[in-house]
Amino acid sequence: MTLRNAPFTSLSRVALAAASFAALAAGGAVQAQTVVKIGHVGPVSGPQAHYGRDNENGARMAVDELNKQNVTIGGKKVTFELVAEDDAADPKQGTAAAQKLCDAKVNGVVGHLNSGTTIPASKVYNQCGLPMISPSATNPELTTLGYKNVYRLLANDNALGAGLAKYAKDTLKLKKVAIIDDRTAYGKGVAEVFAKTAKELGMEVVSQQYTNDKAVDFMAILTAIKNKKPDGIFFGGMDPQAGPMLRQMQQLGLTKTYLFGGDGICTDKLIELASGAKTLNNVVCAVGGASLDKLAGGKEWRARYDAKFPGQFQVYSPYTYDATMVLVDAMKRAGSTDPKVYGPKVSDTNYQGVTAKVQFESNGELKTPAMTLYGYKDGKKAALN
Repeated sequence: MTLRNAPFTSLSRVALAAASFAALAAGGAVQAQTVVKIGHVGPVSGPQAHYGRDNENGARMAVDELNKQNVTIGGKKVTFELVAEDDAADPKQGTAAAQKLCDAKVNGVVGHLNSGTTIPASKVYNQCGLPMISPSATNPELTTLGYKNVYRLLANDNALGAGLAKYAKDTLKLKKVAIIDDRTAYGKGVAEVFAKTAKELGMEVVSQQYTNDKAVDFMAILTAIKNKKPDGIFFGGMDPQAGPMLRQMQQLGLTKTYLFGGDGICTDKLIELASGAKTLNNVVCAVGGASLDKLAGGKEWRARYDAKFPGQFQVYSPYTYDATMVLVDAMKRAGSTDPKVYGPKVSDTNYQGVTAKVQFESNGELKTPAMTLYGYKDGKKAALN
């Protein structure tokens, strides 16, 4: 008699039941591995893609390191997954990406890069109850909307614009400045702060000009400004415009005129975009955080980043890294990955990150944010303070 035709005995039933139980138990062990989804949004296409990739890299680096730590939350082992979306620095695409993350039921969000995408997206996250930490959106409006789930991990434009104006007046002794902005929420906002502070400090604003975040030809604007003979120009915008602007300043003979800008132009990429223009040496820009070289563990973190993502570092990846870690720290303290449960814990964060000792004001702003001024010398970006 073959086994195929053997009678199905009680012993066989017991053995089958035991095997089934073991399979279910094994399946249960796999299911016990809670997957925690961290959303990230930034421009990974278009002229600002180098910023977006850098930001996404920082969040991905944090996720990879967390997964090596065998993290448990509420007694359950968790696995982290980065859900990355592209907003192309476009507000409409930004809100669509935000809704997509809400629908995917991610556990928290790091992003967006630009103020113009972050501000409208924050409304979407507020409606679906997702904690959101922006690593780079600096327009002050973000934290005035009354959303309890929105946080910023660096200094805002009030600090950057004012700090640059004070440096222009007190250190460089400039008397006349011109203003250009790209009409985005970020560019317009930081330029207005610079202009207001410059006037308060006694500098004369001799010209205010406008462009857009897709422009590459600034000859007409710069020619109009040149006739006003300013000591410096403030540009509110990003490096895809600042690079051509520097080249055209050199062509027009504006070789002794400073170019000021916020963190949007303060990148390693600007060196490449300036294409050897000597006017790069006249750039003074500000970033809302301390220099990595001056932070405990900063150099070691940068070395790890460069090993993982060679040649891609720009500005904000340490902030997306910290933002990811801050979200997970709140989950650990709450003993839950549920945004409704751990979300309130983000507000009382006391976390030592790469970029700062992270603590938040009641409106979601970072407490005591640092600011670093940078210049460019011999083709390299270097801290001025």
